[in-house]
Amino acid sequence: MQRSPSSPAFWPAPRHIWLRLLSENRGSQLVEFAVALPLLVFFTVGVFDFGSAFTVKQKLGGMAQEAARVGASQPENDLTYQSGSCDQLVAVCAVRDVVAHSLASAKMNDCGLASAAPNFAGSVPQFGPLTWTFTTQGSCPSNLILTVGRGFTYTTNLSNPFSNRTYTIEATKVNLSYPYSWQFGKVIKFAVPTATFNGLSQITSTAVMQNLY
Repeated sequence: MQRSPSSPAFWPAPRHIWLRLLSENRGSQLVEFAVALPLLVFFTVGVFDFGSAFTVKQKLGGMAQEAARVGASQPENDLTYQSGSCDQLVAVCAVRDVVAHSLASAKMNDCGLASAAPNFAGSVPQFGPLTWTFTTQGSCPSNLILTVGRGFTYTTNLSNPFSNRTYTIEATKVNLSYPYSWQFGKVIKFAVPTATFNGLSQITSTAVMQNLY
């Protein structure tokens, strides 16, 4: 005679003990999941955050290179001022416009750069003479800083047929510093409300291009 699971003889121990053991097993799985879930969320958000920051870094590198190329192609004897929001040399305004357009094309906040006017610093050690700096925030969490050095110089050794001499090259140097907000800070606040995390970093990129004029 086959015993049915509903038959008391089928259970070697009281039924409520087995049911309790089964429920405890399911409960341990829920506890394990609850412990692992925050770690999984941190890992996922961290990968996404660092991936996004790396993408922004690559985009800024391309923007700085393009801006330096445009600046280097401008004549050095250009003393024409551009009227309007830029109110500076045409060559310097052209660099600003290239970066602002590139940010818009990349669907990134230009932080008000498109309408910003520069400050002329005269000479900055890292950028040489004829240096202009655009500092603007707009709706960004911090300042976007674009520095354009039209008189930056560096030395290089040229091989034959240049007699292995050391030459001084005049170039345009562009530095772009962009504010990046980390999303990881929101996650860690959710898990540990009292935790502190600096959720803002400046991602920078620099490019140098030999002046063509």
